[in-house]
Amino acid sequence: MTHSFYPGCEVVCIDDKVPLEGGTIVKDAAITEGTVYRLRWVGMATHYVFGDYLGVKLEGVDSKFGEAWGVKDAPFAARRFRPLVKDPLAWVKQIAADPHGYKVTGPEGPIKGEPDDGERVKEKEEEKV
Repeated sequence: MTHSFYPGCEVVCIDDKVPLEGGTIVKDAAITEGTVYRLRWVGMATHYVFGDYLGVKLEGVDSKFGEAWGVKDAPFAARRFRPLVKDPLAWVKQIAADPHGYKVTGPEGPIKGEPDDGERVKEKEEEKV
């Protein structure tokens, strides 16, 4: 099995649903779909009901899953998360969408700036006088 999870990796939750007996589905109280988390542990986990699975533990989150079976802080199934992919071209897309609203500030990319028609330069020159 190939995966790209490792401790310290940022992931986004893609499944916060928990199936219950009888077909009922409820939201997991410990995680929220669309939220970004950082992994603190990755490894194979075994559960006597669910079998073997790739598990992840999240920084700052106690799963509470498994306490009924005597397993404290059991790992979440890794299939419920995807690695967070940061778009390296996001700043280029922002400039293309609004070329006059952004100014490049350094290696981190552009920031939204106020329109600069030279007024701020004049104000600074007047302050020096």
